[in-house]
Amino acid sequence: MSVTVTGPLADVSLAPEVRAALEASPRLVVPATREELYRLALGPQGGPTFTVEYDVDGEMVPEATITRCRNGVAVNYPEDYMRRRDPDCMRIADDLPTDKPRYRDVFDAEFDPTRTETLEWLATQELVVVPFKAGGPRFGYPSLAIVPLNSAFFALTLVDLQGWVTFDEIGPFTPRSILYVAPPFRHTHFGGRQVVVHNRSRELHEVWAYNLYPGPSAKKGVFSVLLDIGEHEGWLTAHASSVRVTTPYENETVIMHEGASGGGKSEMCQEIRREDDGRILVGTNVVRNEPYHITLGETSALAPVTDDMTLCHPSVQKGNGRLVVADAEAGWFVRVDGMTSYGEDPAFERAVIHPQEPLLFLSIDGVPDATALPWEHTLDSNGKRCPNPRVVIPRSFVKNVIAEPQEVDVRTFGVRMPLCTREKPSYGIMGMMHIIPPSLAWVWRLIAPRGDKNPSIGESKDVKKALKHGGMVAEGVGSYWPFSTGTKVAAANLLLRQIVENDRTRYVLVPNQHIGAYKVGFSAEWLTREYLARRGGGRIQPEQLTPARCALFGYRPKDVKLDGQQIRPTLLQPEYQSQVGLEAYDAGAQILTDFFRSELEQFLTDELDPLGRQIIEVVLRGGTVEDYEALTPLYV
Repeated sequence: MSVTVTGPLADVSLAPEVRAALEASPRLVVPATREELYRLALGPQGGPTFTVEYDVDGEMVPEATITRCRNGVAVNYPEDYMRRRDPDCMRIADDLPTDKPRYRDVFDAEFDPTRTETLEWLATQELVVVPFKAGGPRFGYPSLAIVPLNSAFFALTLVDLQGWVTFDEIGPFTPRSILYVAPPFRHTHFGGRQVVVHNRSRELHEVWAYNLYPGPSAKKGVFSVLLDIGEHEGWLTAHASSVRVTTPYENETVIMHEGASGGGKSEMCQEIRREDDGRILVGTNVVRNEPYHITLGETSALAPVTDDMTLCHPSVQKGNGRLVVADAEAGWFVRVDGMTSYGEDPAFERAVIHPQEPLLFLSIDGVPDATALPWEHTLDSNGKRCPNPRVVIPRSFVKNVIAEPQEVDVRTFGVRMPLCTREKPSYGIMGMMHIIPPSLAWVWRLIAPRGDKNPSIGESKDVKKALKHGGMVAEGVGSYWPFSTGTKVAAANLLLRQIVENDRTRYVLVPNQHIGAYKVGFSAEWLTREYLARRGGGRIQPEQLTPARCALFGYRPKDVKLDGQQIRPTLLQPEYQSQVGLEAYDAGAQILTDFFRSELEQFLTDELDPLGRQIIEVVLRGGTVEDYEALTPLYV
């Protein structure tokens, strides 16, 4: 039995083959409310448990289990591999410019036959169809998702991230993007691997998701759509968090924090962690096993602005030299691997344990009709906690969240740094805080290095090998490159233009995990945030700065004081730590410099902005910080 697509879908402009698939579906559901979609996610019986499974060559294969909990639905995947995003799942099906693997090159076939097969399969399924706005309800682009009904939890994840809208609210439209979900193709066509195929035209960006983990499609797939649109229209969506910091003296500073995965984006919006006695553990000298604490009385108040996808849309820019940002999402895909027991983040715990409406949990060990707890992570097959448990939470549930676009005062960039000692030199030599010219800020974002395991994605063999041997991996342009479907040079030019146009911004580097021989976690980032806010928009006079020993680090402050307490100078200059020394520091600087040079060569094409070429040439010849500043003045 087939149905004619009437009602709201009749006013949506769709390709004939897509409309035919919808009309052939034995049951087509367009939820009227978020509550209705939530009920669909629980399966036909409404719980307490439900298995999402599909016929694969005559055998029913389970893809996910759904558990009804008091505060939401807990989704779990039977395979460890499906609990995190595969970093090598993007395939490009079209002929538009790209530096990513093309479908035909990987699979030695064109995508069109598989696209047709997918639509034919969808035509046999009961379907749920939901509209959404890619980029959030306020600034987003009208889009559509077509999902098998028994995978309604996937549609729920998508609309919770992008915001609930109805066809009536959008009105008649032509989708700017369409997301299709076909889980069994993972087995029948792609050897069990996660594959997300992007099929772009100038008017439509199709995302074909052949797996049920929403990370590479409902989350980062939408990010890809926004980056694609921005490349056509001349703006970008940054991979960043941002927060308004209000000091005890009521000075306000907006900080935008970028970095490769694990670079501290979520942590920028978190309170400074304190010991039971109220002190702050700055770091522990690993060699001597000696902790270093400071005491701060009142710290600044935090009001999150964005969490991960930060929209730099032209409609909100003021043209005053400061970048204006808005959240590209209505909900946040929060990783809770760092939460292992009650009381570690009371405000967040309260929001997810007693939510205003039921939430969606991923890789959380949910018990039927009990409360899902964010620190009870599903165990992987090796008996260890899954490193990528998630909670999808509406941003409106987050304490003190800001809804309006904000002007950015300071752009910080976080880098995971390994331990560095005399015995084992490494590039973990960044001081607690470095002030850098815009040109160097662009270089760090071009490369977006990370040097420690990232729990949110699976690592390839090459990446594991590089990190194991003390090397680095480049996540690439602006750290959003993993999600971009375009070319690196086009992205580099766009990023450089953004930096040059917004010349009343201060740029800061911060390390996390280690400073030389000190294990610091994210304390350097939190203390730098506090210090910059107390200086009013991050203002530091030139006479308070001195060039870092490694030119890629720009300048360092001569000293840092908080509440009259001077931060230990060897945290600002790791080369003077007794366990590090000049020789190990210089060895680490050479590792970093060699890596930057090797990664930057690829950008030297005819399409690169001439200023970009000048900047890269400074890196290649080992220029000084003054050379970078001559190209792009430091805003003080």
